[in-house]
Amino acid sequence: MLTSVDPDLIRVLGDPLRLKIVTLLTRETLCTTHLVEETGAKQTNLSNHLKVLREAGVVETEPCGRFTYYKLRPEVLAGLSEQFAALAESARNAAGNKRACP
Repeated sequence: MLTSVDPDLIRVLGDPLRLKIVTLLTRETLCTTHLVEETGAKQTNLSNHLKVLREAGVVETEPCGRFTYYKLRPEVLAGLSEQFAALAESARNAAGNKRACP
């Protein structure tokens, strides 16, 4: 069976700022203000990236008064990790396979 990795999720995580946001959220739940301080990104730019991450299911929001906190959904990253592990296992199993040239 051919194993593949979700290309949409790879695209979402392929952006350097979004990857930095995800990395920061692995340590703690943060609000937009914290993420602006940590990344140096403008609030509107950061909000757009957070929207992409939220729509991809990577993060979820938690309202707290007038602030919105963002937390990582670790099961999404674990699923991606499992997909990559399956690809690696498939590559190990196919290491001796070589198609002959015509």
